[in-house]
Amino acid sequence: AEYGEFQTFQHYFKQINLSRMTYPLKVDYCGVCSLPPEYCENGPLFEKCKEWMEENLPDHYARLILNKTQEELEAMTLGNGKKKQTRGGKAMKNLTKKQDVQKQVSVGRSMRARKKYVTLIRGLKTCDMNLKKCSKAFGQKFACGSSVTGDDEITVQGDVIDDIMDFIAEELGIDADLVVDVGDIKD
Repeated sequence: AEYGEFQTFQHYFKQINLSRMTYPLKVDYCGVCSLPPEYCENGPLFEKCKEWMEENLPDHYARLILNKTQEELEAMTLGNGKKKQTRGGKAMKNLTKKQDVQKQVSVGRSMRARKKYVTLIRGLKTCDMNLKKCSKAFGQKFACGSSVTGDDEITVQGDVIDDIMDFIAEELGIDADLVVDVGDIKD
């Protein structure tokens, strides 16, 4: 192959890229999905991205959206009744809406072996508490083992129901009316 005055394709490629690029590069990002505008059509929030792009990045909107045919736009938005498949990932976890749930923290005890008990705390997630940090605080305060054992459950070794109820109300800042003693829990 002929590359003119260049010896190899690599020399040609370097010359082409260097002549077109100016540094530092300026890259625009979508304010809705935080992707570059070229990738918005692949995300789950394409309709919102289009609205945002039309207001804030009109040059990208004109280049990406208005230059497409009506069939391409319909295929992108899947207006034919099919539901667009969404993919998971860390970024999409934050977009889920929180459901309004009744805030209540229940504290109870469960028999572990013969006369040994563990204290179970459930419902801290409804009060927007970090279970891992709460578990660590319980273990340090009561000098015992404490761990997150379920989706919304912390197990503390020992029968410390009264102390934990006071600790939750005072130290964690949860209203004392929301903390309920449920007594013995059978698992």
